[in-house]
Amino acid sequence: MAKDLLTLYEPINTLKPVDDNIWIVDGPIVQMALYGTAVPFTTRMTIVRLNNGGLWCHSPTELTPSLKAEIDSLGRVEHLVSPNKIHYAHIQSWADAYPQAIAWASPGVRERADSQQIPTTFHADLADTPPPQWATEIDQAIIRGSRFLDEVVFFHRQSKTLILTDLIENFEPSKVDKTFRCLIHLVGIASPNGGTPLDLRMTFLGRKAQARQGYEQMLAWAPEKIILAHGRWFPENGVVELEWAFQWLK
Repeated sequence: MAKDLLTLYEPINTLKPVDDNIWIVDGPIVQMALYGTAVPFTTRMTIVRLNNGGLWCHSPTELTPSLKAEIDSLGRVEHLVSPNKIHYAHIQSWADAYPQAIAWASPGVRERADSQQIPTTFHADLADTPPPQWATEIDQAIIRGSRFLDEVVFFHRQSKTLILTDLIENFEPSKVDKTFRCLIHLVGIASPNGGTPLDLRMTFLGRKAQARQGYEQMLAWAPEKIILAHGRWFPENGVVELEWAFQWLK
């Protein structure tokens, strides 16, 4: 499928404020091998400025010169976070640009980076609980149960923002070419009723109890906002959106 099947979230490669000390960056479209073809996805990263002034960068997108200038004016990059094993492709380029930063590995990403021949050096591993570097500001949990990937989810306490990657996708039909529109409805990722893609849901068969533990943790955080990597994110009604998207776990 061609890139023009999707409309970008312009402007791309620039900081967009979400709340105090948290920003998103909408990136370019990437192609993923899925459903027997190459499916285009919009991309989005999240940046949090920690109390010490350091920057926590979730699922980094392409680092352009103009974006780097904006980042450098915001603070010093300290953490580069891979939230799951298919969101890591740009971490090495960021690590090269910011050698002082720690690159954090999600479950399975080291092995995937090796198998995909995308050399990436990780310095530390994400766990079920946040490391001391951000434990007082960002909570985290690993959503387990999938036979394909475990995703590390995060909650920025100050802004009450849940930060997800692939567990919820929410493509707006108005931004999707009609030849792609049928697919997003079929797999349950069409806005305003986006959710976990059908193919990912299928990987939890027989193992939903593990995923429910993570889901209950996300509900307990009571998020007001939910940032997604793909499609329209949710600036309000976070708990309602979370309950809708995870109906398949009940």
